[in-house]
Amino acid sequence: MHNFTIKAPVVAGQDEVLTPEALAFLEGIERAFGARRRALIAERAVRQKTLDAGGTLDFPAETANIRASDWSIRPVPRDLQDRRVEITGPVERKMVINALNSGASAFMADFEDSNTPTWENQISGQINLRDANLGTIDYTNPENGKKYSLNEKTAVLLVRPRGLHMEERHLTLDGQFMSASFFDFGLYLFHNAAILRGKGTGPYYYLPKLESYHEARLWNDVIVHAEDALGLDRGTVRATVLIETITAAFQMEEFLYELKDHIVGLNCGRWDYIFSFIKRFSRRSDFVLPDRDDVGMTRHFLRSYSLNLIKTCHRRGAHAMGGMAAQIPIKNDEDANRIALDKFIADKEREVGDGNDGTWVAHPGLVQKGLEIFNKGMPGANQVERKREDVSITAADLLEVPQGNITERGLRKNINVGLLYLKSWLGGNGCVPIYNLMEDAATAEISRTQLWQWRFHKAKMSDGTVVDDALMDRFLKEESDKLRGQFGEDRYLADAITLFRGMVMSDVLEEFLTTKAYDMVIGYEKEQA
Repeated sequence: MHNFTIKAPVVAGQDEVLTPEALAFLEGIERAFGARRRALIAERAVRQKTLDAGGTLDFPAETANIRASDWSIRPVPRDLQDRRVEITGPVERKMVINALNSGASAFMADFEDSNTPTWENQISGQINLRDANLGTIDYTNPENGKKYSLNEKTAVLLVRPRGLHMEERHLTLDGQFMSASFFDFGLYLFHNAAILRGKGTGPYYYLPKLESYHEARLWNDVIVHAEDALGLDRGTVRATVLIETITAAFQMEEFLYELKDHIVGLNCGRWDYIFSFIKRFSRRSDFVLPDRDDVGMTRHFLRSYSLNLIKTCHRRGAHAMGGMAAQIPIKNDEDANRIALDKFIADKEREVGDGNDGTWVAHPGLVQKGLEIFNKGMPGANQVERKREDVSITAADLLEVPQGNITERGLRKNINVGLLYLKSWLGGNGCVPIYNLMEDAATAEISRTQLWQWRFHKAKMSDGTVVDDALMDRFLKEESDKLRGQFGEDRYLADAITLFRGMVMSDVLEEFLTTKAYDMVIGYEKEQA
């Protein structure tokens, strides 16, 4: 038995996912760790106030002994030794099949930033991943009858649950919403651990948006509890942690240490990292960033973070995964496609040359080119033996603010792209091609935090114009009107405009766009019930 209250629309397959045994397992995790998770999220707000007041970040003094001592993580499983190209995408059924068949080394199935957390998406996603692990997943396109099924050889499957800040609003326990992280993590483990063990592999995860080693310790304790509850050997569950917050960049050794029985590597979650950099220093006039398009991985603060991640991982026997290439093949425009491909090649050559053990792509059409680059630059399964002891990164390196221009084009693009993405997200799709880039929630987060920061500090554009409230309000209206002209009366666009404008013009910079957007999704579900 379980003690959850479930308030959700009835969706296909719900009963086979939310079995009494599965719910009892989830309840055990939530009772043991729910209050601790909430306390750690509250600590983020305290840390933010310190930074708002002029505080800074540094490598923690209290963990200096961990950074100085000699230790390694548990050896990486055989089928995770070679991860040279990983493809990512939401847990939608056809996407799961295509990604597993793409020729990539691994597929990160995403319940987080490329997935709108509707109840249907969460439940069907769990069914899709279970069927994939069973080898029974198939799909028939209702429009043209085209059939999809798994090839004999498929990518290794990894799963990304939602971040610790998110709650699963359809389940309450003693009046508190369940952790979305624990919900996604627990259901996948409960339904797949035995299947995977029978195939000689295991339950592999990506853990997103951690901000402190205390949060890494929480995850480790959750994993230990779950392994024990299911009778699994220690180290059955393995995880890669995304370093996608500025605070995490100062605690990478500690993350590896806290999770050393379960971790296999760290990943450069670079778009969310830029978002976090802006957000954490949003009230500091000396941390105002230029146009998003002017903030690439060759900038000193991002290059420093990437190199330090490689050095840290290899020192401890872990894999260092490069970041996302958002480019997608551009049909019917050879010049634009060549420019996009050149950017992709330069990015991946930099990563493999620096010592990364693998990288991410967003589209199956770029898997082979990614493999070609990594095969040439990394003949072995990985390059953990490259210790990068020549790299020495300081706090000042990680906090160096890139210089550049703020332009009207950049401002309008942030509004346009932010609204287009949010419109799609509210409509149930969190993985969106926009202007020949595959975007997830990080895009909208960068867009709205940059706009807020520029308005709050009355930043000067390159032509001398000050970004004040009146200017921002005018641009928001003009760009919204353009999209209304394009899409007409669209419920999701109208709600996106209201939400996005409210967050940009607010006196307070909200932590996450997706938490407020999730409220709207819950509202839609109640209307349709």
